[in-house]
Amino acid sequence: MLQTAPLGRTDMHITRTGFGAWAIGGGGWAHAWGEQDDAESIAAIRHAVESGVNWIDTAAIYGLGHSEEVVGQALRDIGEADRPYVFTKGGLVWDESDRSAPARRVGDPASLRRGVENSLRRLGVERIDLYQMHWPADDGTPLEAYWQAFAELKAEGKVRAIGLSNHHVDELERAEAIDHVDSLQPPFSMIRRQAAGDVIPWCDKNSTGVIVYSPMASGLLTGSFTQERAAALGDDDWRSRSRDFTGEGLRRNLALVEDLRPIAERLEVTVAALAVAWTLAFGGVTGAIVGARRPDQIDGWLSATNLQLGEQDLADIAAALRAHGIGEGPARP
Repeated sequence: MLQTAPLGRTDMHITRTGFGAWAIGGGGWAHAWGEQDDAESIAAIRHAVESGVNWIDTAAIYGLGHSEEVVGQALRDIGEADRPYVFTKGGLVWDESDRSAPARRVGDPASLRRGVENSLRRLGVERIDLYQMHWPADDGTPLEAYWQAFAELKAEGKVRAIGLSNHHVDELERAEAIDHVDSLQPPFSMIRRQAAGDVIPWCDKNSTGVIVYSPMASGLLTGSFTQERAAALGDDDWRSRSRDFTGEGLRRNLALVEDLRPIAERLEVTVAALAVAWTLAFGGVTGAIVGARRPDQIDGWLSATNLQLGEQDLADIAAALRAHGIGEGPARP
C-alpha cells in the first residue's frame, strides 16, 4: 500500500508520488523530450495505476495537447473505481502554424475558459480534479483577474480544485486574498532547492498542498544518466540546451550522483528513489511528480513513496551537495 497525504484543504488524499506526463507529449514542440511511443506511454500509465499511484499530472502545453490526449486514451481503459485523479495546467497558448515557437503566457479569462474546455475534451473527463495556472501571465492580465477566473471555474464545477505553478510568495499572497490556493507546483530537487526556502514554507503555513516537479532533475538524478547520454541528446530534446546537462554543470551533477550511490545502496533503493524521497522529506511537500516513458522506469522510483530517510542519510546527502557546490537553498529538511 502506497502512503497518501491530504492535498491541502481539498478532499483528495494523493499518493506521495504521482505520474508526470510531460515527456509523453512527444516531439515537435519547444520544450519536448524527443519522440515518444504512445503505446509505451499508455502502458506506463497503466502500470503506475496498477502499482497504486492515484494521480496523473499533465498540461495542455505538453506536446501541444498530445499529452492530455494520451492520458485520456489511458483513462478510457481504466475502470471508474480505479481511475486516478487527473491534474492539468493551462494558461500557455501555442501557435499551430509554428509548433516550435515558444508558447505565450496568457491570463485572459476567456482564453482560460477555452483552455479548460479543450482540456476536458482531450482528457475525456467531466471535471478536472486540479486545474493549475502553469506560469504567471505576461499578456497584461493581472493575477487577480486570472485567479478570479479560476475561482469561478471551481464554483461552476468545471474543476474540483485550483492551483498555481511556478508562482512566487508575493503572487501566492495576492491569490489567497481572492480564493484559497489549493495547491502549488514548484520545481524542487537536490539541484534546484530554492522552493524549500520560500514557497514551500508559505504553503505549509497556509494549508496549501505542494506537488513538486522534476524531483529527479529531469533524469540527472536517476543514476542511469551519463556523459554519453547527454552528448547523444537530440536537438528536439530541451535538455540538450540546458546548463545542467552540458559542460561543468553536467560534470558536477554526475559527480553528485556517484556520492549518492552508496547512500542508495545502504537503503537498498535506486538513486532515483533516493532523489525523490529526499524531496518528500521536507515538511509541507505533499507529493512529487515523477515522470516515466516506459513501465519499467516506474519500478525504479516507486519505492520512494514509502521510503523514510534517516538522520545519517540526510546528513550525507547535505555533505555531498556542499562538497560539489550544487544549487542554492536548504541542503536538508
